[in-house]
Order: sequence, then C-alpha cells, then structure tokens
Amino acid sequence: MSEKDSAPGALALIESLVNTLDVETGADTLDTADGRAALGLAEADLPDARALREALRAVCLAHAGHHPAGAEAAAPSPLDRLLAAAPLRVTVDVAGTASLRPAAEPAGLTARVAAAIAAAAADGTWARLKACEAENCRWVYYDRSPAGRRRWCSMSVCGARAKMRTYRAKRG
Repeated sequence: MSEKDSAPGALALIESLVNTLDVETGADTLDTADGRAALGLAEADLPDARALREALRAVCLAHAGHHPAGAEAAAPSPLDRLLAAAPLRVTVDVAGTASLRPAAEPAGLTARVAAAIAAAAADGTWARLKACEAENCRWVYYDRSPAGRRRWCSMSVCGARAKMRTYRAKRG
C-alpha cells in the first residue's frame, strides 16, 4: 500500500476516509479518537461513516474496472442512496466562479464528500480515484498514470505479488 501520492484537491478527503480501514490487517483508524477527529466525526457518526466509506470503496473499485454484474449493475449504487441525504447548493463568488457547497452548515461528512465528488467530477479527476485490485488490499489511490489504467496501489508490492502469482500459476 502506497501513501506517497495523495489525491489532489477535494479527492484527498475521500481518499483519507476510505483508507481509514486497512483491509489486510482489519485495523480501522475510525476506532481511535484521533482517527475520528481527523475527519470531524463523533463516535455516534461511525455507522454512517463506515457505510459511506464502503460505498465509496465500491465506486473506486468500479473506477478500476471491477463492475457488478446482473441486476446489481442496473440498481442505484449505495453511494447514490447515501448522497441523496446530502443536499448541495450552488454558490457564486464575486469573480463569478460557481461551485457546489453543502446546503447545511456545519457540513456533515456525507455533505462534504458529496461536494468533493461534485468538484472532482467537474474537473475530470473523479474517475482516477481507484481501489487497488488486490483483494487483501483495496487501498484507494489516485491514478496518475498517463493512460489512467493503473491497477494496483503500488507496483512494487501489490502489483509484484499479482504478477508473481500469475507467473507461478503458468509454471505450475
């Protein structure tokens, strides 16, 4: 799992939320006061934050090419349902620049995530936030590759393990 290249702009919030869970070890920084404070969460917010985290992870997996099949593919995503509860409003500054902001202040985590997704969709970076293909990793990373087809969070760890498994399977 590589943390060297954080996602740009508003996507950094989403990346940091999804990566609060280390899938391989099961360690969840939301279990700690510091981890919750980093995202502005209270202990009572945890069930909703975890549901949001996993819905975001599923979308990041889809960005990496892992799409659900059958009826599940046609249904609204869990993320879509969660974001419905996070209304946004258009704001225009004195320079005439329009942006989307959470309708309520202070904005909860879901509303902040909704605004981040809107900003990333507008600037074309949303689809580059992906989840590692390795099933025991699923770390979210920002794909900075020129073609946008990166599959692992780290070629030197997860990518090398996958390539070694493929090599051994072919030889065996």
